[in-house]
Amino acid sequence: MFTAARKMRGGFFLLGRGLKMRVAIVGATGAVGHELLKVLEASTLQMDELQLYASPRSAGLKLPFAGRELTVRATPEGAIDADVILASAGGSISKEKAPAWVAGGAVVIDNSSAFRYDPEVPLVVPEVNGEAALHHKGIIANPNCTTAIAVVAVAPLHRAYGVKRMIVSTYQATSGAGQKGMEELLDQTRVALGGGDAGASVFAHPIPFNVIPHIDAFQDNGYTKEEMKVVWETRKIIGDESLQISCTAVRIPTLRTHSEAITLELERPATPEQARELLRQAAGVEVRDEPGAKLYPMPLTASGKYDVEVGRIRSSLVFGGGLDLFVAGDQLLKGAALNAVQIAEYLQENGALKARQKAEG
Repeated sequence: MFTAARKMRGGFFLLGRGLKMRVAIVGATGAVGHELLKVLEASTLQMDELQLYASPRSAGLKLPFAGRELTVRATPEGAIDADVILASAGGSISKEKAPAWVAGGAVVIDNSSAFRYDPEVPLVVPEVNGEAALHHKGIIANPNCTTAIAVVAVAPLHRAYGVKRMIVSTYQATSGAGQKGMEELLDQTRVALGGGDAGASVFAHPIPFNVIPHIDAFQDNGYTKEEMKVVWETRKIIGDESLQISCTAVRIPTLRTHSEAITLELERPATPEQARELLRQAAGVEVRDEPGAKLYPMPLTASGKYDVEVGRIRSSLVFGGGLDLFVAGDQLLKGAALNAVQIAEYLQENGALKARQKAEG
């Protein structure tokens, strides 16, 4: 855990002497960047220095961390003198700059889609395939938020019963489109409630009082890229290319937390009672499944929570011995910032993340 701060220098948070475990956030002023700061403050990650980077227009901003204010710097063109870089500035920035960060000695945990499908880059959810992170070659990919939330619940069932087919329908919050998406929901809701016509710039259509079955670009097969991300990434994380998956992704007018209805066909039949007991023991899962008491996963209760809520567990009426379930997970936490920090923690706990001598100059 963090120890008391001993001194501040510029935008860096310094603890101790000698070798420094230096962590950098690239994209510190975005929605995920703000959550990274909160998660790091409560994290078990042992670190001595925190550096914040963003676009030149954000340089000079001060962000709170551990009772202090840290100054945001413009992301440099070359290497960043850090041991681990938590990147959340978008795919184009990561694609352009991550190789230089790795060449400078950093381990990059990237929240964009830039490297997820590279066979040389591990795609990691620590509760599911944390050991894959230990085989990185400088870059570790954080999965798509929808995928991360789903696999936390599905992977334990796959290990125990074998998932043959998986059908997913998502209910995705505006936070999936970043801070601008959340602002558009709030601003245009005010317009609509005032009697005006809500507009759209972030989303394909006005989001207030609407649902939009369109997230990311449509592909040649009729699915959107968001839907195909669930297919590609679930297979890679679980390690089963034979898994058959279909997904429909829908944007809904909530601020944060993605929900998903998941139907599973299993190789070995499971009862709802068996599934509940298994998931109660699973890391990163909170079973919230008492319909009689009106307890089930919802964005209202899952927002701000580290664990993924799982409930509405019942026998499938379509697949004999299969299951239907409903999950809700905070897109900005388990779907982004929390998962990235958990990867760093996993590396450090397994001796794969070590401080280096600070560069001169």
